[in-house]
Amino acid sequence: MGQKVNPIGFRLGTVYTWSSRWFAQNGDVYAKQLLEDQQLRKFLMENLKAAGIARVEIERSFDKRTIFVHVSRPGVAIGRGGTGIEQLKANLIKKFKIQDPGKLEIKFEEIKAPDLNAYLVAVNIAEQLTRRIPFKRAMNQSLERVKRSGAKGVRISLAGRLGGSEIARRETLKDGAIPLHTIRAIIDFAKIDAKVPKAGIVGIKVWIYKGE
Repeated sequence: MGQKVNPIGFRLGTVYTWSSRWFAQNGDVYAKQLLEDQQLRKFLMENLKAAGIARVEIERSFDKRTIFVHVSRPGVAIGRGGTGIEQLKANLIKKFKIQDPGKLEIKFEEIKAPDLNAYLVAVNIAEQLTRRIPFKRAMNQSLERVKRSGAKGVRISLAGRLGGSEIARRETLKDGAIPLHTIRAIIDFAKIDAKVPKAGIVGIKVWIYKGE
């Protein structure tokens, strides 16, 4: 039986860093801040979907929160004259009851190559499946785009009632190398669920090997 390990979690501290960076001595404070981080991420991922959001990093220094939002289209998120940031900040302050607006800072970071980001590739496949595009075509097109962007290896795996079939199955498409046991290998990984009409939930996994 295969022992599955998340490729990003396996490389924390060597290739990747933690997405939440803060320290809490008290167990109650830790639990409260962890839950808030989770809610912050969920809120931002839903509200900035149009901007191509891929990742949210949170840093805390005493009671100040600094949020780094990685997006493929920062212009959409920032808005004309920075109105998007101001509106987003106001919504966060209201939702999370932040007393001092000066203790919340939002920074947008652009993703230079969206086709080399596993989460954005998986979201693109999910959108195609919900538009009833054949799953094999969606997989092949995504694989070709990732290869053209300069990836050394890519693997796409779909699981569920593919094509509306009665029995669920798994389809995998692979090109190049995916050295999962090499810790110094930079492998981006994403796993999301797509709600497909008449087929229900289809699981999507994407691995992208970018080199060492």
